[in-house]
Amino acid sequence: MRENRIMARRSTFRTMLRRAGPPAALLIVGAFFGGYAIMGPNGALAYGDIKRQLVQRQGELVALDKQRAELKNKVALLDPHHADPDMVDELVRKDLNVAHPDEMIVPLNK
Repeated sequence: MRENRIMARRSTFRTMLRRAGPPAALLIVGAFFGGYAIMGPNGALAYGDIKRQLVQRQGELVALDKQRAELKNKVALLDPHHADPDMVDELVRKDLNVAHPDEMIVPLNK
């Protein structure tokens, strides 16, 4: 009779575990994803940091667009079909370190 009671307790425990196991697992998985949605790198708490990074990147984009426009203008001035003589003269003097005899060169210490 004692064995029947132990068996009954074991089967009751197993039945309870089988019934409570899947909802408990779903609750744990749901809590994980919920926590990640709030605390994760793209979660609700990271929204302020994301906005700050967006403003910073927009500033960088403006600076890069300005630099791109300057380079585009420089490339247009160096077009081989109709190069700007002043630009060509400036580049030749800078790269080859040449000057006319009547020019005076003042070195700048940088």
